[in-house]
Amino acid sequence: MENNVIESESRLTFFEATSIIIGHGVGSGILAVPYIASRTSWADIILIVAVAYFINLLMHLMIAELSLNNGGKQFIKCFETELFKGKLKKFFTAFAFAMLGLSVLLNVSGFIAGSAAVFNTWFGLNTRVSMLIYYVIAASVVFIGMKAVGICEKVAVSAMSVVIFVLFVATLRSPLSSLPSTLVASQNLLALYGAVSFSLSAVMSVPQAVKGLNGDVRKIRMSIIAGTGVNVFLLLLVTFMTLVGAGSAITQNGALVDLSAHLGGWVSVVGYLFTLLALSTSLWANTLNLRDIVHEQTKIGLRSSWIIASVPSLALALLGIQSFVGFTRLAGIIQVLTGVGIIMAYNRSRKEKNLDSPVCGFFGKVPFQILVVAGSLLATAGSIIKVL
Repeated sequence: MENNVIESESRLTFFEATSIIIGHGVGSGILAVPYIASRTSWADIILIVAVAYFINLLMHLMIAELSLNNGGKQFIKCFETELFKGKLKKFFTAFAFAMLGLSVLLNVSGFIAGSAAVFNTWFGLNTRVSMLIYYVIAASVVFIGMKAVGICEKVAVSAMSVVIFVLFVATLRSPLSSLPSTLVASQNLLALYGAVSFSLSAVMSVPQAVKGLNGDVRKIRMSIIAGTGVNVFLLLLVTFMTLVGAGSAITQNGALVDLSAHLGGWVSVVGYLFTLLALSTSLWANTLNLRDIVHEQTKIGLRSSWIIASVPSLALALLGIQSFVGFTRLAGIIQVLTGVGIIMAYNRSRKEKNLDSPVCGFFGKVPFQILVVAGSLLATAGSIIKVL
């Protein structure tokens, strides 16, 4: 694949591309995991995270290769080129566009709802007023463009690293609860796998890395490995802190909201700051991705596409249909299932273009494709199942 066929509004540094992948995954998913994890055992958590990480890493690398084979395009355009054929091509393209778009809208609604919970607790503001204020501040970054998102993601990830260290030390100095050792119900394992898979998913940001890094295979591969690796570390750290810090007082408002409320004082301010940073990085990444998908399909321009990609999410959040965790699980049902279509398109792309596997190498072969599909189906089932 020649790099000059990749069109992008701007170029990203390696750190900016990696930060977009980190920011996509470090938001609502990670903050929702401790609620489900508290209904399992710590040993189960470690095992499930390890399995989910391996399968998700494979998926991300395959997506990078699929996007690279199609000039850095997003999923729907890749589906349209590689997967959908015949008379029903337009129908399937429109259906996939609608479903993936709904997934992102629900996801971003979760970020807005989670941030409103922080504003409500921290400032005592009305929930809907909090949503409006947060939307205006956070969504404006994506309005500026991809480079602004890359820079803000980089700054936010660096800030989160400092915040999480301070919060970790404060948690260890407070009265600690025991880690969960009892599995409440076996179905919680599947629910946890679904939540972890969703929280580690930055699949829609991978094409941004492909475009922003101008098709540099080595940098693309390393940004995915580094970004998903950091997300695993943060997921385990946030889950551990919440479980030993908040104990049984874990709700569906988001992990660090509960932890901050439990610790109180100045530590609560730090916890709320991390939550806002984490939700903002995910909002930027998701809205940027949907903006590009809308633009690729409609050609109406990036600014108009930004409106379509962000305003409906605000409306859904204002309606108050779901809790924070509820929003993220609904989004996970659609977005994780999208992995099946992605792998089918990837398989077709490898066969039709008869190309080497520059990004995945050995791990792009059919047995690993089947593993990713199976993992996506299990994760989708986990997003549906009730947590006891």
